[in-house]
Amino acid sequence: MVKSTALHGLFKLLNNQKFILGVWILLALLVAIKQAFQPTNNNYLIFKYVYFHAVERLPLYIPYPNEHLDTNHYGPLFSLLIAPFALLPNYIGMLLWQLANTLFLYFAIKQLPIGIRKVNAIYWIVAHELLTAMFGLQFNISIAAIIIFAYVLIDKNKNFWAAFVIIFGFYIKLYGIVGLAFFFFAKQKPKFILYCIFWAILLFILPMLFFSPSYILQCYQDWYVSLSEKQALNASLTSMQDISVMGMARRITGDASISNLPFLVIGLTLFIIPYLRFKMYKIPDFRLLFLASALIFTVIFSNSSESPTYIIAFVGVAIWFVLQEKPINPYSIALFIFALLLTSLSPSDLFPKYIREAYIKPYSLKALPCILIWIVVTYQLMFKKFILNPVKTDGE
Repeated sequence: MVKSTALHGLFKLLNNQKFILGVWILLALLVAIKQAFQPTNNNYLIFKYVYFHAVERLPLYIPYPNEHLDTNHYGPLFSLLIAPFALLPNYIGMLLWQLANTLFLYFAIKQLPIGIRKVNAIYWIVAHELLTAMFGLQFNISIAAIIIFAYVLIDKNKNFWAAFVIIFGFYIKLYGIVGLAFFFFAKQKPKFILYCIFWAILLFILPMLFFSPSYILQCYQDWYVSLSEKQALNASLTSMQDISVMGMARRITGDASISNLPFLVIGLTLFIIPYLRFKMYKIPDFRLLFLASALIFTVIFSNSSESPTYIIAFVGVAIWFVLQEKPINPYSIALFIFALLLTSLSPSDLFPKYIREAYIKPYSLKALPCILIWIVVTYQLMFKKFILNPVKTDGE
């Protein structure tokens, strides 16, 4: 009886969203404090100096070795987003940046139209992958939130704000455009298109109001060149990026010349085919599974993907898993455990270092479980018989 009471108490605690929020905030605080005492906080310094370089009308996409160790790859609009943090002392700016990204993802997941217990399960499933992204002070945490909010807002027929979220994400980091994957689920599609055009124009012009039109136009040109060059560099056999379908193929074969194109054609074809199931659009589980597919697809078919980028894909993995009908298929459980071990835990000290350094990093194997799960998701989207049930939002 005592043991049963203790287990019930633990279960209740783990499903208390205030407790979960506290854990997420604590993780953000601890990581930010730890990173504040590092000799260099490279990503945050890159982000911070985007604002100061814009103020001084300096190029945004060239190296500044006296300031940080890499180059910026975010759009000119990012200079305004980072400004409130950049103006603060580093340790405060870093802390608030970390909290802002973390809370954004927390509240995005909270909006998903599924039962509370499923939402809570997603929080716990992605917690370790979130930690990996936190250590890099990554904006990818917010990219995951942007894609989720795009879905949720379209689902709620709030097309004006859905269009804003998508275009805003696109102008910050190209991944944001993935929100358009949910266009076919939108009601009043002509209005949605007009809203996208409105926000595209407004957000394109917005940085020009703070800096100058000629400077921002040049920045957009430089951004395009920067991203093109980065794509070529990522395709090497030794970069920290290219943890993707293509990266696995290149690194397992040892052939860096393998093109992205055939993989993208196959991937996009498989991604698009479920759109043909028009009658399924009205079924919430079908749409949510499409969200999972989009989140995973975004990462596994990008040769810019690095370890912290997988917070985006892993949210998709979590959504897929909680949507599985009970009793859950043993193969789905095995795939899920495989993803927890190889994708989420492999970058950490909880995983054997020799295996990580000798096999996982050199062959981009962190991507493998997500690739396999995406194939399963795609198969389910194509062939599963979905049943129209009321969406539960307050429990199971």
